[in-house]
Amino acid sequence: MPCTRRRGARVFLRMVDACMHGRHAGPTRIDKWKRMGITSNDAAPRAVLLRFLFLLCIGCKCLASEVEATQTATLAVDASPQLARKIPDTLFGIFFEEINHAGAGGIWAELVSNRGFEAGGLHTPSNIDPWSIIGDDSSVFVETDRTSCFSRNIVALRMEVLCDNCPTGGVGVYNPGFWGMNIEEGKVYNLVMFVKSPETTDLTVSLTSSNGLQNLASATVTVSGESNWIKVEQKLVAKGTNRTSRLQITTNKKGVVWFDQVSLMPEDTYKGHGFRTELISMILDLKPRFLRFPGGCFVEGGWLRNAFRWRESIGPWEERPGHFGDVWHYWTDDGLGYYEFLQLAEDLGTEPIWVFNNGVSHNDEVDTVAIAPFVKDVLDSIEFARGSANSTWGSVRAAMGHPEPFPVKYVAIGNEDCGKKFYRGNYLKFYNAIRQAYPDIQMISNCDGSSTPLDHPADLYDFHVYNDSKTLFNMKSTFDRTSRSGPKAFVSEYAVWRGDAGRGSLLASLAEAAFLTGLEKNSDIVSMASYAPLFVNDNDQTLVHAAFHSLHCFLLCSCRPNIVVRGEAT
Repeated sequence: MPCTRRRGARVFLRMVDACMHGRHAGPTRIDKWKRMGITSNDAAPRAVLLRFLFLLCIGCKCLASEVEATQTATLAVDASPQLARKIPDTLFGIFFEEINHAGAGGIWAELVSNRGFEAGGLHTPSNIDPWSIIGDDSSVFVETDRTSCFSRNIVALRMEVLCDNCPTGGVGVYNPGFWGMNIEEGKVYNLVMFVKSPETTDLTVSLTSSNGLQNLASATVTVSGESNWIKVEQKLVAKGTNRTSRLQITTNKKGVVWFDQVSLMPEDTYKGHGFRTELISMILDLKPRFLRFPGGCFVEGGWLRNAFRWRESIGPWEERPGHFGDVWHYWTDDGLGYYEFLQLAEDLGTEPIWVFNNGVSHNDEVDTVAIAPFVKDVLDSIEFARGSANSTWGSVRAAMGHPEPFPVKYVAIGNEDCGKKFYRGNYLKFYNAIRQAYPDIQMISNCDGSSTPLDHPADLYDFHVYNDSKTLFNMKSTFDRTSRSGPKAFVSEYAVWRGDAGRGSLLASLAEAAFLTGLEKNSDIVSMASYAPLFVNDNDQTLVHAAFHSLHCFLLCSCRPNIVVRGEAT
């Protein structure tokens, strides 16, 4: 990735309000209901009607090319229970993918970018980007070598101090994080790093402004001269605020020092599990019913060698090798791994949906005759989540601090792979093995069953749509003619991000809301839906992030059952 670091990284849910003129659904709306004489017993169906009327009127205003001044409309509302369709509790949830630095540099609270010096690309095994030196070539020299104490990530940083009389403040290295570290006054930051030096050396660790002139926090740590690596832990208390800060490690002593796995995390994370509290709070406001993770194309990889591997994302963070996410073109250290996603789902009180690689990437795939190791790998991943603390992989989970199983009830066999040569053959291998071992797990196919019945067994099928606002608005009737028997639909990715929507607009939000009314209308066959992408770091927008505050309205007013509204223009 480019090493330009221009400003502090902002990661957010881009929300454009499409309901109640900017007010959140909640107490404000309830108060309005009470003032209108609507009680809690009849508020829900009326809220559905009000929401529908609002979206219908505004949507028509935005999307119609011409509206005749004399045109009128008639709406007929039938609230009889005979025609109502129950909306499933699982209908609206969230989908997380490591895209747009949504995790690394996003909801995951790690502030150091490339903390293990392993980051590389297709042709570069490793590099120190975005680390840079403090000093000049005559005073300090840095390079990577393969002398780390960690067997799965063997690259370390070797720093040789060349000066006898080093400049004031010393020489060393600094890391700007992901477009700058957001350091806030009064907050505590936990520094962990592994260090080795043949001679006793004092190191100064500091949090400073981007130019190094403003000192926000600092401490001195002493590394005793020995041949073994030591783990250094230090708390830094910020005495100022700077949103484009950096971490510095400096010394005045001539000699050689090795560094590896340099981590800086705020002490305050959501439930102590490593996620940024303020961003997870935004997710909590949505009250999601499920969490689909970790992708997306991130699961597949451009090539299988760069696909997400759950085994390499568990265990102690400092021992995880990380990998190059070649689909979205940046390195992740996999501190946010399989275990952390399961923990997040539990903390949110929502159902985890594990999307795994089925031997298919964007550019290569495994023949069905050779897929058995992949099937075994997936069965192991489910045992890691669901197995007892005495099982092989359940014991690994227990050792990480969670002896009780995670309740994984849904898995998706691949992502957007239906048209690939070996997908159907591979799919059946996974399906049969999982059904035999875990008969209660609901399995999701990548093949669209909305217009043509599936030719293979499945509990649900994926439906993805990204389009302009006009097209998505008109897709609200997509499932009207879908067969009422067979697997349920999982609209696991939808958004307006093309053409007329801009970077998250009211128009996009209205079109998405109209589409969601169609999902509610067909909630007897549409079981789940989630917007994508959920988060975006404003410095790395691979995809235009469309408006989605309309989803907030739907999630907060998940009324059951829905009602039938018919209309005609005259």
